[in-house]
Amino acid sequence: QVQLVESGGGLVQAGDSLRLSCAASGSTFSSYAMGWFRQAPGKEREFVAAISWSGSRTYYADSVKGRFTISRDNAKNTVYLQMNRLKPADTAVYYCAAAQGLEGSSNRYHYDYWGQGTQVTVSS
Repeated sequence: QVQLVESGGGLVQAGDSLRLSCAASGSTFSSYAMGWFRQAPGKEREFVAAISWSGSRTYYADSVKGRFTISRDNAKNTVYLQMNRLKPADTAVYYCAAAQGLEGSSNRYHYDYWGQGTQVTVSS
């Protein structure tokens, strides 16, 4: 069992940066691949980024590639999402998720545990 708590969301202007954090507890964090997803009002939850359990592999949605960076600190049981050059289209609730036994996945159904989400709002 893994508990995930996101933080770092907020209201920013287009072009600004934010760093989201996701703190994990309850199990061996380093054995889980981690992902970030987002969901805008009226839309499906979509993949943003993922990272393997070791941090050696990362994956990004095309819409965020080159602007967002996922990283993890296994000693702190935390995964991060650095978001630069934010756009109004990035406005959504951002969720972190944990998947056991994978190197990382863009498929939300591969993830076993989810956080409660943190709101990111980007104004134009």
